[in-house]
Amino acid sequence: NYMTKSDTIIELKKQKIVAVIRGNTKEEGLQASIACIKGGIKAIEIAYTNQYAGQIIKELVDLYQDDQSVCIGAGTVLDAVTARDAILAGANYVVSPSFHAETAKMCNLYSTPYIPGCITLTEITTALEAGSEIIKLFPGSALSPSYISAVKAPIPQVSVMVTGGVGLNNIPQWFAAGADAVGIGGELNKLASQGDFDRISEIAQQYVTLR
Repeated sequence: NYMTKSDTIIELKKQKIVAVIRGNTKEEGLQASIACIKGGIKAIEIAYTNQYAGQIIKELVDLYQDDQSVCIGAGTVLDAVTARDAILAGANYVVSPSFHAETAKMCNLYSTPYIPGCITLTEITTALEAGSEIIKLFPGSALSPSYISAVKAPIPQVSVMVTGGVGLNNIPQWFAAGADAVGIGGELNKLASQGDFDRISEIAQQYVTLR
């Protein structure tokens, strides 16, 4: 299911909730992702802290090729080589913990959305200049929801995904403050390491009711 850059951005904004899946093994990452999708979270970010990330992306893309609403991306991408690896594996979007100019160029070359982690207005405007249409406000735990409205006052055109410290208890506040999407993962990855994939699906369903 080939998605253009615009398709992916529209889909992410529609989905609103992105599950950041790490996993210590290939199986853990794969099963946690499948459990999230079963529970209704269809935007998945596979972190490259898992050495099998490329393989997990490829398998998920194959598995859900007939479902246009499933959006598989790559996370914790620190460099352009990794970005290319992820895109060739089938990643619909690339997420970094910080802004990296070479990675932005690589993603633009392959018409793939690049979502870099930013906090300051300088980082955000640098990312916008490099073609990023969504920036990841990270770590969200260091900020309060009011930070988004403060940023959107001078830069109303920026779309923001908040990751880090986002949970069932505070998602409504982030959305109310203007977050276009949120990234979640902590508790899901903990459950994955315990092999409790049914519980992941249940929690995913709870998240979906809040978007």
